[in-house]
Amino acid sequence: MAAITLDSVGKIFDGRHVAVRELSLDIADGELMVLVGPSGCGKSTALRLIAGLDLPTSGRILINRQDVTDQPPQQRDLAMVFQSYALYPHLTVQENLSFGLRMRRTARAEISRRVSDVAALLGLEDLLQRRPSQLSGGQRQRVALGRAIVRQPQAFLFDEPLSNLDPLLRLDTRAQLAVLHRRLNTTMVYVTHDQEEAMTLGTRIGVMRDGRLEQVDRPGVVYGRPVNTFVAQFVGSPAMNLIAPGDLPSVGRWSPLPLGAAATFGIRPHDIVLTSADDPEADARGRVETVEPLGSTTIVHIALDDRRGVSLRAAVSADSQVAPDDLVGMRVRRDRLHAFDAQTGRRLEDGPSSTA
Repeated sequence: MAAITLDSVGKIFDGRHVAVRELSLDIADGELMVLVGPSGCGKSTALRLIAGLDLPTSGRILINRQDVTDQPPQQRDLAMVFQSYALYPHLTVQENLSFGLRMRRTARAEISRRVSDVAALLGLEDLLQRRPSQLSGGQRQRVALGRAIVRQPQAFLFDEPLSNLDPLLRLDTRAQLAVLHRRLNTTMVYVTHDQEEAMTLGTRIGVMRDGRLEQVDRPGVVYGRPVNTFVAQFVGSPAMNLIAPGDLPSVGRWSPLPLGAAATFGIRPHDIVLTSADDPEADARGRVETVEPLGSTTIVHIALDDRRGVSLRAAVSADSQVAPDDLVGMRVRRDRLHAFDAQTGRRLEDGPSSTA
């Protein structure tokens, strides 16, 4: 296993495009670290820097406290699983699994043992004589995983490995990855743009934007105590509501912030309770614009009365009878209010406790 350290790592392409900015991150031995963020945020570049596929413009990369910044990929003893599977089309599953070991001149008996063990672990025993063209997308991804596992590397690097799978297969493979991590107890660094994937897989998650690491912590902490408005809206589905105090006057009255503080308030849709329009205790009233059924949950979009262009999203149970054009009242869970500096977007400390 391996502990991985990025020490003020930066990467500039073509002398002007900054892909990664002063990235510092300690990944513990045996941890499953997920880097998440929108397209172009630098997460895949960070993974390639760890792998040695790209070299940093500045900073250092250490594996088990050894500086590997200038080492080529083959000397780092890391295995990478790509989005595209990268299988050899002319080789069988068995030959794809054993290819890396044969290149390292591993003994034939050891290759056979490892391939057999990995095939059993991933349910590939009946597919060993097939070629990639004869496999489904999920089966190909399992072969790609197996080819990495059979090498027994210090750490695994995953670059959006599930993005080509259909939703159901993606859920199944994601669950399998979590089980594999527990069984193998090996360091894993996983890159995705899917915040739900990050939240369910990661021991910790690192949220990136514009080449910078915005927040690193356990998933529950990042969700329950986001450090700024970007993280607040990126992590969590549906996204957090952000509003000015004047758009929800009662919030300003019971906020613990100093009177007159320039703040933006955040309220997650699941922390808004819909009531009747004549509820005297309602924090706000509005008209339902749209209703989105999402299975067990329904998302209701509500335009606030007399505040043109200001709306909130509320998450309600699937059996709710609310409909477009209904007038409703809203109560906000006061212990779940988030407050951010109106200028910088940084979290103000008088917010809710972590839900981790």
